[in-house]
Amino acid sequence: MMGENPISVYIDIIKGSIFRGLFQGDLSRLGDTLLRITTLILTGLAVAFAFKTGLFNIGVSGQMLFGGFLAVFVGVQLHTLPKPLLMTICILVAILGGALWALVPGILKASYRINEVVVCIMMNYCAVWIVHYLVRTNILSNFDTESKRVGYNASLRVDWMSKIFDGSVVNLSLFLAIICAILVWYILERTTFGYELKAVGFNHNAAKYAGMKVNKNILLSFVISGGIAGLAGASYYIGFVDHIQIGVLPTLGFDGIAVSLLGLNTPFGVLLSAGLFGLLRNGGDYINALYNMPKQFVDILVSLIIYFAAASLLIRSFLHKLSKRYRNQSIELEKEVK
Repeated sequence: MMGENPISVYIDIIKGSIFRGLFQGDLSRLGDTLLRITTLILTGLAVAFAFKTGLFNIGVSGQMLFGGFLAVFVGVQLHTLPKPLLMTICILVAILGGALWALVPGILKASYRINEVVVCIMMNYCAVWIVHYLVRTNILSNFDTESKRVGYNASLRVDWMSKIFDGSVVNLSLFLAIICAILVWYILERTTFGYELKAVGFNHNAAKYAGMKVNKNILLSFVISGGIAGLAGASYYIGFVDHIQIGVLPTLGFDGIAVSLLGLNTPFGVLLSAGLFGLLRNGGDYINALYNMPKQFVDILVSLIIYFAAASLLIRSFLHKLSKRYRNQSIELEKEVK
C-alpha cells in the first residue's frame, strides 16, 4: 500500500521497539516501549475483568481520567510528604476514584438492569467536564489548558529505572501492572469469589437459583474493574505525563477493549496482547520517521490484527457447529440402520 517491502517494515518495527534497545545500546527506546505496554496492560485488564463477569465496561477512559485526576490533585496538594508515602497515597486515591466512578453504572445495572454501555458512555463525558471544572478551580497551572504538574515525590518515576533505561520515563507502574495481572488471574481462577462473579456473568438466573447474590456481584465486578482503570490513571497521569490536560478523554481506555479482545479476556492474554500493541505503537513511531509514513499506518495495522483475530474465532465457531451437526446426523443414521 505504501510501496515498501512489508517484511522490511515489520522487521523495522521490531528493531525500533525492542532490538535496537537490546543490541544497539538504545535502552531508552526499550523503556519507552515498556511504558506504552504498562498502561495498556491495566486498561486491558479493567475491560477483561468486566468481560469475564458478563459486563461490558466501556467507561474505562472516564474511570481512568477521574482516578488520575485524584492522584494529580493529591500529588500537588501534599507535595511536601516523603516520596514513598505520597506515592502510595496517590495510587490508592486513584484506585478509589476509578472504583467510585464505576459505582454509578454498577448500581444502575444491578438495581434497574439499565444497559451499562449507555451509562458508561455518558459517564465518560461527565468525567471530562467534571475534571475540567475541578482542575480549573483547584489546580490550574499558568496555562489555561492543563493542571499543575506533580513533583518528584508524587511521581511513579524513580531514579534507578531512569538510569537503567537511559532517561526513559518508564516507571514503577510496570511492576504494578504485572502484579495486578497476577492478582486478577488468581481472583478469577483460584477463588470462590471469582467463580461466583463468572457464574453471574454466564447466567444470572442460574446463579440466582444456586443461591448467589447476583446484584452484589454485578456491583463488585464494576467496582473492581473501575479500580483497575483508576490504577491505569495513576500509571498515565503521575507516571508518564505528570499533569492533567483539561477537556481531553484518554483514548487508552478504548485501546484496552482491543487489548482485552485480542487477549481473549484472560489476564495473561492481556499481557501478551498489550505487549504486541505497545511494540506496534512504539515501533510505529520509528518507521514513521524512517519511511515517512503517516501515523495512521499503525492504527490500520492494529485494526487488521483485530479483524483477523475476530475472523479466526468466527471460523472456529462455524467449524464447531458444522462438526456437531455432522456428528448428530451420523448418530441418527446409525440408529436407523439398527
